[in-house]
Amino acid sequence: MINPEKDIDWNEIWKSQMKQSRESSPGRDCACIWNSRDSALKFWNMCQREQSRIERTIWETEMTDRSRILDIGAGPGTLAIPFAKKAAHVTAVEPADGMCTVMREKMSEHSVENIAIVQKRWEEVDVAHDLEAPYDVVIASFSLGMFDIRDAVEKMIQASSRYIYLYHFAGETSWSRQWKELWPRLHGRDYISGPMSDVLYNVLYQMGIYPNIITFQMRHDQRYHTLEEAVIELAPQARAETEEQKAVLRDYLERAMKWEEGAFVLHGSSTRVKMWWEKQSDDNK
Repeated sequence: MINPEKDIDWNEIWKSQMKQSRESSPGRDCACIWNSRDSALKFWNMCQREQSRIERTIWETEMTDRSRILDIGAGPGTLAIPFAKKAAHVTAVEPADGMCTVMREKMSEHSVENIAIVQKRWEEVDVAHDLEAPYDVVIASFSLGMFDIRDAVEKMIQASSRYIYLYHFAGETSWSRQWKELWPRLHGRDYISGPMSDVLYNVLYQMGIYPNIITFQMRHDQRYHTLEEAVIELAPQARAETEEQKAVLRDYLERAMKWEEGAFVLHGSSTRVKMWWEKQSDDNK
């Protein structure tokens, strides 16, 4: 009988699923999608409609006005900026040009000066040379696209002096169902989602980490003024480059979107998971 704790290397499962996902959609790189300032700004505006989620994340994070926070995959500053208003310092790690541009704009707009931006992928970050570790809080919110998740978590532990928070997905999201329907028509092959929270939990378990876990539901609605605006915005994510591919995407969106309150709305939802733990001190080991 297989012992899932001893006989399965869950980090290899993560790598295998990540490899299959990347091979099913080559070039659909998260950072590349957000290199455009316009795309990053739309992402910021979309997140502002999720203020309750953002406020809850900030409120549930163990921190004080003296805390130093590391935000991995910070995007346009969705969490980094509100964190900076309550903490002493935030380091935001974000590779995409567009996201960093919008983050700097929003820092100025919100009169926030205590954020240091490190424009790199987490895999490329050298904790000793790129960061000002240790941090009281290390957080990666829906940004766990690393190929080797064990290495990524070990680096987070290295950078942390106390708390680590990971947010990820459970089960199939509405956008995964969307791409699974569209991908064969757009690219002639199946779309494969990346690894979910079940694999992440087992990786942590094999590392001797037994995190606190909360599962919650979230709506994820995208609003567009016109059908063409939706096609233009989603085409890079769909890798729809030819007119034929854009026609397929347009046909799908025309059927999927609803006209509500003066806008086209693409409804979405997902089950999300928060995992967090307090790093053990040498005295408590």
